[in-house]
Amino acid sequence: MEGHRPPYDLKAPGASGHSQRLPGGRPFPPLDEHLVEPEVTRDEIIGGRRVVAQPAREPHATRQFTLDYVLAPHIAPGYTGAADLITRVDTDSDFASDACVYRSEPDPQTGTRHLEELVFKVVSEQDERDVTEKALRMHRRGVRRIFAIFVKGNPRVCEWSADTRSWRLLDLSSSIEDPCLKVPLKVAALLDAAAANQAVVEALAAQGDPTIRKREAAAKAETLLVVLEARSLAVSPSQREEILRCDDLDRLDRWARRAALATSAAEVLAE
Repeated sequence: MEGHRPPYDLKAPGASGHSQRLPGGRPFPPLDEHLVEPEVTRDEIIGGRRVVAQPAREPHATRQFTLDYVLAPHIAPGYTGAADLITRVDTDSDFASDACVYRSEPDPQTGTRHLEELVFKVVSEQDERDVTEKALRMHRRGVRRIFAIFVKGNPRVCEWSADTRSWRLLDLSSSIEDPCLKVPLKVAALLDAAAANQAVVEALAAQGDPTIRKREAAAKAETLLVVLEARSLAVSPSQREEILRCDDLDRLDRWARRAALATSAAEVLAE
């Protein structure tokens, strides 16, 4: 339900970089203190193992492009989205997600960026064991929610379950609700192009995007004129212009309700 927010624990362990410690009591290293050279090498390190992060090809590349396209307009104010952001996950792990969301303001405890709260990973040719190990290490670091979009064979979207230490399949008819998101993100939009476009339009509308709002107002105005014509209520040129120039959605809705019973266009537009 839109507006409903599940009771997520926003105090994710290790989110500040100080509150959690590694096994043996060692502190986590800073998020941006890297074992590899970002944007210079193609390496990632998972549990001390050096893994070459190869450039993507279809279907991984196209699915990642869609992921970024869909995710961006869903992000709530106060949060930032990023692609391929590399994070020092623990002492011997340094790797990137495909897309992530984290708080915009600097972490007051470290003076640097916050840890990711939502992480998305597209899985195609990668070894699923590596993806699972990444999820285990990210969750231990404090990432609240981790999603995987599996694109080979039977395409599906899964969320990491810390309780079962495994991937939980998400129903295509469901939505991802989270405080990081302005509106729920439809799971189907991560796999289907038509659903992706619809989700983007709905998210932009919820964010108050002026272009979307203007088009919505224009559609309501045209519908109102059709109703007035169907009821044989004369509309003067100045009244028509007033209707078409109106970009107040609440006012247009009010006029539309009046149009059902009004005896003249002036009665509809009276304020």
